Amino acid sequence: MTEMINRLRSLPLQRAAVIGSGVMGAGIAAQLANAGFEVSLLDQAPNELTDQEKQQGKKLQDASVRNKLAAASLERLSKAKPAHLYDTDFIRRITPGNLADAGPALAEADWIIEAVVERLDIKKEVLGWIDKWRKEGALVSTNTSGLSVADMQEGRSEDFKKHFAAAHFFNPPRYMKLVELVPTSHTSKEALAALSAICTERLGKGVVIAKDTPNFIANRIGAHGMLVTLAATEQFKLTVEEADALTGPALGRPKSATYRMLDLIGLDTLLHVIDNVRERSGDEEERQLFTKPAVLEQLVAEGRLGEKSGAGFYRKQKDKNGKSKIEAVRWGTLNYEPSQSVQSPIIDAAKAAKGTAAKTKAILKTDSASPYAQFVWTILKATWLYSAKQVGIIADSIVDIDRAMKWGFNWELGPFELWDAVGLRQTAERMRQEGEQLPEWVEEWLAAGHESFYKQDEEKRFYVHSGQYVKEVQERDVISLAALKASGKTVLATAGASLIDIGDDVVCLEFHSANNAIGSDVLSAIRQAVPEVEQNWRGLVLANEGRNFCVGANLVLLLMEAQNGDWDEVEDIIRFFQSSMLRLKRMGRPLVAAPHRMTLGGGVEACLPADQIILSPETYFGLVETGVGLIPAGGGSKEAALLAAGRAEAARDALSGLNLQPHLNKVFETLAMGKASVSGHDAKKLGLLREQDRVIMRQDARIAEAKRAVLELDRCGYTPAREERFAVAGREGKAVLKLAVHSMLLSGAISEYDAHIGSKLAHVLAGGNVRSGTEVSEQYMLDLECEAFLSLCGERKTQERISHMLTFGKPLRN
Repeated sequence: MTEMINRLRSLPLQRAAVIGSGVMGAGIAAQLANAGFEVSLLDQAPNELTDQEKQQGKKLQDASVRNKLAAASLERLSKAKPAHLYDTDFIRRITPGNLADAGPALAEADWIIEAVVERLDIKKEVLGWIDKWRKEGALVSTNTSGLSVADMQEGRSEDFKKHFAAAHFFNPPRYMKLVELVPTSHTSKEALAALSAICTERLGKGVVIAKDTPNFIANRIGAHGMLVTLAATEQFKLTVEEADALTGPALGRPKSATYRMLDLIGLDTLLHVIDNVRERSGDEEERQLFTKPAVLEQLVAEGRLGEKSGAGFYRKQKDKNGKSKIEAVRWGTLNYEPSQSVQSPIIDAAKAAKGTAAKTKAILKTDSASPYAQFVWTILKATWLYSAKQVGIIADSIVDIDRAMKWGFNWELGPFELWDAVGLRQTAERMRQEGEQLPEWVEEWLAAGHESFYKQDEEKRFYVHSGQYVKEVQERDVISLAALKASGKTVLATAGASLIDIGDDVVCLEFHSANNAIGSDVLSAIRQAVPEVEQNWRGLVLANEGRNFCVGANLVLLLMEAQNGDWDEVEDIIRFFQSSMLRLKRMGRPLVAAPHRMTLGGGVEACLPADQIILSPETYFGLVETGVGLIPAGGGSKEAALLAAGRAEAARDALSGLNLQPHLNKVFETLAMGKASVSGHDAKKLGLLREQDRVIMRQDARIAEAKRAVLELDRCGYTPAREERFAVAGREGKAVLKLAVHSMLLSGAISEYDAHIGSKLAHVLAGGNVRSGTEVSEQYMLDLECEAFLSLCGERKTQERISHMLTFGKPLRN
């Protein structure tokens, strides 16, 4: 396997073909393009011209006509929100085509993906056509979500069968980690390993191996869970809002919970999944479990399919004032009533608990007689028992089932992990008392004296398989900070951050404050970590495993001090932040930052001092302080000006000399508009990254990659950054920036207060009122930052913006 991964890495950009340009086909093509593949996106050629095409004098033989279905799909792809492409330029890697003319393109493809309508007869026809054109050894996969993979390959050549499997991507392919690979008895080990390596290494996905059973792993467990929740909602007479309040973050699951997720998926889609399992299952008990609920059938019959039809279990309506309101179905009548917020001591207890295990225990133990607690117990019990019965049927291991639910449904813990967390033995005893029959292998495992399905031993995890603990094979290049801390690798710890030994004399500074926001606790940890790293380690990685890397600075304390008028305290906060970032930048050992997901404001300012930044593709990177009426003042404005100066210096030539303005205009626009990138690649376009900063496809490998970068910097003989003096645009450059602000104000694009903030930012980025080209120190720029920040903190409208952000989680434009 290692040799194959290395071989795949050394290959030039490979060619792929995707057949079917619908939502899934286009999404898969986009992810292939994101990974550097040259992609042919193919669909049917039309049989006749439209009236408009006839008027335009077009012919059926014209490429624009023959390729129009795939071309239209690319057009939709380019405008999709959320974006399917990491960079809009990547769409050039996708070529639209049609099946009738695409034989030569197929013959060149290294991987051909069939993503046509979910009908076995049509899929078999398309696969037969692929078999005719594909080159020997080319990989072929189907994106079926649950049809028989073995039935699809019937009648195909032996070489086709050896290189064929299902590769079931979850929607949307860019954002969902899971790919279920489903081999047949003919699929060669080499082909399966190649598909797995491509999906993980090239596409950044998480792969599980599923068996060729109805709906594979995630959709089967997920659909069962939804059916159980529907039944329990009715049994305990809960509203859909109450059920969602109990089956979302309270159980470590997405905010969409159950009924909102059903609306997103489509109620008709769930009925299709239910039918597929019931019709193909050979287990009569399971067939009964997958009986179609009457409420689903009625809603679908009435055209209430969920979000795609505008109504499902929820719907959005406009009131007489034009204001949107959410309504929810009421059980029994299926009429809509205004959606109600759910308040309960049980839900409050879950919110107060930290971590999925603690939240679930809080629900079950706060008031075990409550319908809420009984509801949650009922659905968890059913999910655990069903998942346990499926071991060996839908997947060989509990690990594949747990990973499928975490990667495909965004559960924090898989069913077996959560069962362990709540207490395997206690819950098993309760199930017996309630007359439930546990699967034989679970009873044997408990009888042998085991207390859990998993066990942790230093940095390794083991799981039950065939009656014994076996070592879990971790994803390659994944460093688990949680496992390292559990095994005693913490070097330093404060309330806001920990310094963790990640091996090879490298440590990682992990934020773990609320929302990973940077406050005095995190800054104090930085001040302690720097001398420790300088004295005892080869270098430092800045990373964490939170939902987001860092959402910014802690605004609560800042607002309190500003409202109290304690300006000395506010200045102390700013200066402490600035000096901590400067201490990181001057550290005598290499520093590499590895941000992920939301990396905003202070999170960006923590990354910019690093010698290198390694981003995951899903990194939303931006200095967004203007949204709360401020400017970046933890070194962010200074670093932005420094970036502009560096680019101007690199572009200098003998004729034009140093031209700062265009580079300064770029970073000014980014900061003034509070722009954040929509991907790691997009951060480069915003002008916030340097040449040495890069994006890797696998988010989970970012810490390992950052560690390698630290070691390489150390190996090459690291020289710490020194105090820099750099040229600024001065008053002339500031005038240009302020003119742009004034133009935006006149056009109505920004408010008067936005313009006020923009003018302050222009003053700082341009270096104040010095002459253009004057060289200034970093401390001089930090002083300008601090002065402007303090000034804005004293403004009522800034305080209103901060308060609004803290209360509602979104910016106020006042």
